[in-house]
Amino acid sequence: MSYAIFLVRFVDGEVVALDAERFRQVTEPYVVAGGPEDGFSQIRAEDGGEADLHHESRTGAGMPCVAATRFAPGAMLGVLVRLAAALGASIVPQSGGALIFHEEDRGHLSADLQETAVVIAPTADGLQAAFDAR
Repeated sequence: MSYAIFLVRFVDGEVVALDAERFRQVTEPYVVAGGPEDGFSQIRAEDGGEADLHHESRTGAGMPCVAATRFAPGAMLGVLVRLAAALGASIVPQSGGALIFHEEDRGHLSADLQETAVVIAPTADGLQAAFDAR
């Protein structure tokens, strides 16, 4: 994919920090370069598809968001969905809108994202279908 998605956690309309330790736990099996302490991780899924993750780890404060760029279709989409779910994050494509996994997540989004948010299945196929519908 030639664009970016952002994994962002919202609570009561505000962006809150992502858990840096949970990020590390989920991504560690896939990291081929970089890592949480570098602010950049290149990850590879079981089918060979890769993605670049850009993130900021602030000791004790977590991360404001994770940006995924240059990600491959296929198994990598599953990795990104699992990461978003583990972090309690919404997926926000650079083209706008928000992708959420549960309708009750809508109320936590910022006001500008609530109305247009789309509920997707927390699977690679669910994420791919959302991209295809754009």
